[in-house]
Amino acid sequence: MAEREKVAHLLRRATFGPTAEEVDEAEKAGYAATAERLINPPTPDTAPGPPALTGAKDVQILRLTEWWLDRMVATPHQYQEKLVFFWHGHWATSYEKVDTSQLMLGQQNLFRQLGRGDFAAFVKAMVRDPALILWLDGQRNTKKAPNENLARELMELFTVGIGNYTEADVQQGARALTGWTANKGNGAVKLEMSRFDGGDKTILGQTGKFDTDGFVDILMKQPATAKFLAQRLWFRFASGAPIPADAEQRMTAAYGANRDLNALTGALLKDPAFPATRGQLVKQPIEWAVGAMRQLGLRPSTFNDADRKQLVELLEDMDQIVFRPPSVGGWPDGPSWLTTASVQVRLRLAEILATKAPAVIIDRLSAVPEQTRVDALGRLLVVDVWTQRTRQALNGSAKDVRKLLALGLISPEYCVH
Repeated sequence: MAEREKVAHLLRRATFGPTAEEVDEAEKAGYAATAERLINPPTPDTAPGPPALTGAKDVQILRLTEWWLDRMVATPHQYQEKLVFFWHGHWATSYEKVDTSQLMLGQQNLFRQLGRGDFAAFVKAMVRDPALILWLDGQRNTKKAPNENLARELMELFTVGIGNYTEADVQQGARALTGWTANKGNGAVKLEMSRFDGGDKTILGQTGKFDTDGFVDILMKQPATAKFLAQRLWFRFASGAPIPADAEQRMTAAYGANRDLNALTGALLKDPAFPATRGQLVKQPIEWAVGAMRQLGLRPSTFNDADRKQLVELLEDMDQIVFRPPSVGGWPDGPSWLTTASVQVRLRLAEILATKAPAVIIDRLSAVPEQTRVDALGRLLVVDVWTQRTRQALNGSAKDVRKLLALGLISPEYCVH
């Protein structure tokens, strides 16, 4: 694989969608230096901070959603922001039940602050996160009436994974998590000792009077946790196929005894097996839309209110909008994003974005002779190569540059990367 193709693949996966200029810069720097720059950005993040959350609830969550989409487009720390999006799918929590924008923002701040550090500290913060507690009924988990939701998902979806615990471990783990309450109004979380079960518990073969942190410490000592994280990251950033055993070993070694998430996520991009995963992931609707806006030089913050609202509504029509994952398992993957209905909505949004594309983009494409315009489109959208079938379809619309843009955005080569 040529160096440009390697760095283009890296940037397509590690950003929300690279521009041609970013690929040019990466090609000059080389793969290793580009990966390091993505993992450890040398400059501060200049992306806009969150809006003031005032007014009616529906207005607050809309403004918060619009802000995060804009931040995804604007931030120079693309890999860090994409990891925040990854953690949002991992600790999938929905506004539909939490019903408080401030708590959803607070949870996102935890992803941003702790999602590249010690996983133990991250997990201990998350089991105290008011949004997650409310989402998984943690406030209903008491000594007299244990609720197993949080304990079950903590093991199944967040740490060790299916097959590495028993129902008895769920029951005992739930006892260790008893007593926490979350105030939906002000976000205050506290442990009410009268509701906490202080008796002996046996969890994953260990017995003691474990509390929340004791339970988390047991999970962190399980070799399955590092493997589960490596598998989840590979699944979202590399391939829907199982992670190769040697790649998993390299990633878990990087994670190490310090449970270093930055080293783990960095090892993913640097792994020698990573470049061979090109063409194995379908872009999620949010990745697709944000990437298109980055490449077309568009910012949601510059749209008028109606257009920003329409952007959110069309993403909802494609069944993916931030702060509203469909379940604790997060969003689906792969071909599930390529239904006939979703492709039709994707075309509508592609046409809107192409219509909004600034004159400099349109003029640049228009200046290219028609017979090579499809190649220029490939450079703009960072598509390495068009199939003959796609090239034929695009050539048929080469005269109408905005139509050409829209068709390029819904092409298989653009949607599968």
